[in-house]
Amino acid sequence: MLQPCPLPLANAMHPLKKLFDHARQYRRNAWRASAYSAINKLFDILPEVLIGVAVDVVISREASFLAKLGVVDAGQQLLLLGALTVLIWGGESLFEFLYTREWRNLAQNLQHSLRLEAYAHVQRLELAWFENRSSGKLLSVMNDDINQMERFLNSGASAILQVLVSSVLVSAIFFALAPKLALIALAPVPFILIGAFWFQRRLAPRYAAVREAAGAINGRINNNLHGIATIKSYAAEDFETAHVRAASEDYVRTNAAAIALSAAITPVIRMAILAGFVVTLVYGGWLALAGEIAVGSYSVLVFLTQRLLWPFTGLAEIADLYQRSMASITRVLDLVQTPIAIPYAGAALPHAAVHGQIRFEGIQFGYDAQQQTLAGIDLTLPAGATIGFVGSTGSGKSTLIKLLLRFYTPQQGRILLDGSDIAGLALQDLRRAVGYVAQEPFLTDGSIADNIGYGVPDASEADIEAAARAAEVHDFIAGLPQGYATPVGERGQKLSGGQRQRIALARAILKNPPILVLDEATSAVDNETEAAIQRSLLHVARGRTTLVIAHRLSTVRHADMIHVLEQGRIVESGTHDELLEMGGAYAALWRLQTGESLEA
Repeated sequence: MLQPCPLPLANAMHPLKKLFDHARQYRRNAWRASAYSAINKLFDILPEVLIGVAVDVVISREASFLAKLGVVDAGQQLLLLGALTVLIWGGESLFEFLYTREWRNLAQNLQHSLRLEAYAHVQRLELAWFENRSSGKLLSVMNDDINQMERFLNSGASAILQVLVSSVLVSAIFFALAPKLALIALAPVPFILIGAFWFQRRLAPRYAAVREAAGAINGRINNNLHGIATIKSYAAEDFETAHVRAASEDYVRTNAAAIALSAAITPVIRMAILAGFVVTLVYGGWLALAGEIAVGSYSVLVFLTQRLLWPFTGLAEIADLYQRSMASITRVLDLVQTPIAIPYAGAALPHAAVHGQIRFEGIQFGYDAQQQTLAGIDLTLPAGATIGFVGSTGSGKSTLIKLLLRFYTPQQGRILLDGSDIAGLALQDLRRAVGYVAQEPFLTDGSIADNIGYGVPDASEADIEAAARAAEVHDFIAGLPQGYATPVGERGQKLSGGQRQRIALARAILKNPPILVLDEATSAVDNETEAAIQRSLLHVARGRTTLVIAHRLSTVRHADMIHVLEQGRIVESGTHDELLEMGGAYAALWRLQTGESLEA
């Protein structure tokens, strides 16, 4: 489950206030859009006033309201009304265009910047934060929730504003024309608003549950798409469909709970509207018959009652959209405001100044409080040396590298690079000094050249080819119809595991790092690819500190020093020959993998 860690103050704020406090650069756009919406609503109400004036002209003629303003002739009064109608409708159309454009541009710009900010922030969060998070749920926040906010700004924000503006304007006209009628006819409005807020408060937790259920569906589908080959190989399509069905049914149930409440808003509001309209129609008619108000004024009030109250029926849809958006905004901003545990700031580390001596001092680390992965590691890795790390699965080999790259922070101890504590170094500079080749390398959905040049955006074609030759992958690439322009597919799925590994190695070579790390880079490749990677290492390891983590001991047999880890501790250290002579854990692993006897 996605469990953001919001700042306490931000969490106490209303979601809409959080959004606009967060997006200060767009406040001017929001005010301009609001002004256009308000002016449009003013023009929208005026035609009803003109209808009343027209009725007054037809009935009263030279004694009409317009005659008192100086236009005595009834024909000229009608012509004036016609001209005013054209101007009013033109103004309404103009400001509808302006507010529609402004709100939609605001929605697009805000969702664009917020999505980029959320993605950039997520990239900076430490790996430990991702351990209990579903990538599908994160995608739901950064896509679905941000799109939900965009839909609210596209239409809902303007609709809410226009209901408020029309309420103020119509109320002012009512009280100006018939104060007693206004008090009665407008009496339902407070109850409508109170009812809308009552429903809205109860909808909020239901839509929060809806967003969580939507994230669960995304998580399940995202996970299945990544494992589609396994699903097919185990003929588990029906099994996984059942899982998706269960998640979808949960989404339907949570949505139904929200729908049951939101569907009740409109009928309730309709009854309140009916009361107000009947009062205006009947009581206003009595006042007109008694001569207390003009017939034209009565016409205006009847039309304005409908103009004022009828839009309140849209409050159900607006409240529904509003609450969905508030739930989404809360999730997005909670994600953006998640504290970053491992800061990026620190002392600069120029690439050329790195010699590559690494010192682990008293390192203790566990991924959780119950189990310790590394226990008291004290180790010095000389600059320019090739160091091998071997041991059983879970012994802590890869964890050492993750601590070196500051994916995690040790609970005790420190790591020194050329005598400087890496905790005080600029994080990006530290990671630029390390070339990392993982067991399952990530390839971006681009060309082979794009992937080799990844991290070195100004690399030339010659540089990319030289790195490919050093990784012994150039001949394979050159044999492809599109050569270096060949697309690798999503996550490199068009290439074999060995081809992906060698491209990843070429990528690390092009980076020209002072420190090179191969984390199980040969564990899932064939013998030919392993031999090619070993030949490449003999060349690229010269002059740089090289850390090789391997299950296959043949990968590290030529290392300057090999360290054997068991249960988070270093149990043996030495060269390949020295470790064989010891006859300990390394020698046992060698016999197991090669079938050789020590005497041989």
